[in-house]
Amino acid sequence: MLRSKRPNIIYIYADDLGYGELGAYGQQKIRTPHLDRMAAEGMRFTQHYTSMPVCAPARSMLMTGMHAGHAAIRGNYELGGFADSAERGQLPLPKTSVTVAEMLQQHGYATAMIGKWGLGMADTNGSPLQHGFDYYYGYLDQKQAHNYYPSHLWENDRWDSLHQPWIDVHKRLNPGTATESDFNRYKGQQYAPALLTQKALQFIDQHQQQPFFLYLPYTLPHLSLQAPDSCVQQYIGQFDEKPYYGQQCYASTKYPMSTYAAMITYLDAQVGIVQQHLQQLGLDSNTLVIFSSDNGATFHSSVDVAFFNSSAGLRGLKMDLYEGGIRMPMIARWPGRIAAGSETNHVSAQYDVFATVADLLRYKKAPKTDGLSFLPTLLGKGKQATHPFLYFEFVEKTGQIAVRMGPWKAVKSNIKKNPQAPWELYHLDTDVNEQHDVAAQHPEIVAKAIEIAKREHQHSAIPAWDFVDAALYPTSNQH
Repeated sequence: MLRSKRPNIIYIYADDLGYGELGAYGQQKIRTPHLDRMAAEGMRFTQHYTSMPVCAPARSMLMTGMHAGHAAIRGNYELGGFADSAERGQLPLPKTSVTVAEMLQQHGYATAMIGKWGLGMADTNGSPLQHGFDYYYGYLDQKQAHNYYPSHLWENDRWDSLHQPWIDVHKRLNPGTATESDFNRYKGQQYAPALLTQKALQFIDQHQQQPFFLYLPYTLPHLSLQAPDSCVQQYIGQFDEKPYYGQQCYASTKYPMSTYAAMITYLDAQVGIVQQHLQQLGLDSNTLVIFSSDNGATFHSSVDVAFFNSSAGLRGLKMDLYEGGIRMPMIARWPGRIAAGSETNHVSAQYDVFATVADLLRYKKAPKTDGLSFLPTLLGKGKQATHPFLYFEFVEKTGQIAVRMGPWKAVKSNIKKNPQAPWELYHLDTDVNEQHDVAAQHPEIVAKAIEIAKREHQHSAIPAWDFVDAALYPTSNQH
């Protein structure tokens, strides 16, 4: 591909946004006009999956193109604590893990990560600068991202003070004595998502004369429930809501439902700002923009996900390998290249992004990944390869394995307490909500899922992440 023809690539990642939380995916109560327009002007995926139903591993697999049985990071391996003085981040992404940013950097792209990283601090091998990014700005430690008014963010290995005090967002209020000023303690002057957007526009301005890759992982709408008052006011009075006092941790707020809706609408507005900026600079027609989310909607009691129908009727939430935890909205827009208003039921996963970008670059010597390019689907030409299976394993919560094979989905839960818990089997074409377990009627398909899991799970450097062995090898626990 000629240098002048190389498209810019922007990947916008929401945080804990459920499959049903955009208007384009059926949301009725929360307004998302910019993302709805993006879908109308681009392609909407209806069977796109994250690689993992929780933050850090989903991000590592997006970056490296590896599924949960092969990736280096397979869980939220937390280091340190929530306070500034205890900021240690998460288990660093090993230097040997090749990222999509490294590949693009080697092909002459300017690269930036602006947002939430969660794969290592500045002084580790997990720093974004060690993994193909020329520039980064945002949260390195995902625990710090629980606060939308942080005392600092990070910029190219430098602590960037925002001149506002650290807030303990996990300190609950007393429902009997809480005052307006108590709720106001969870507010600040510098709203992190606004700063991320500013930095994103600056990066685009600075690199508009060369191909660029912008990875823009916003923290919205992950808890805590914090949004600018002007945004929350747009929803107050529309819901029957009571104050949230931090009973289950995360910041207290007088208007939890209005704040949650406002956070999603604010995220939508940021996408609109970026898209408008591309148009103003004349970059729109040469920029592929992809939007998705890292996992399903929150399971936290401060958010009424049933009221919002956050999973669009799908079973499960964040931390589940049922569809509600892993089936994600994905919208791709590239004017003149992707057909406007198109929709695809192609089964894809976020670990396909690496292979898709390599295909876009026509890079035949790209590192081998677990992904398949979905570029033929995006462009509507060429033969689209299909996955014989998608593989998932997740150590947190109860310990789970899932394998999707065509219309079939096998799930095994509660592994940590009962390794011999029965497999479940669902036919997604006729039972997308996973209500009718047909494992007993199709033992041969369950056997195929077990065979795939045994083949795809590779030994991990973290012993706890090999939890699947007890389920797959019940007699010896050995490969």
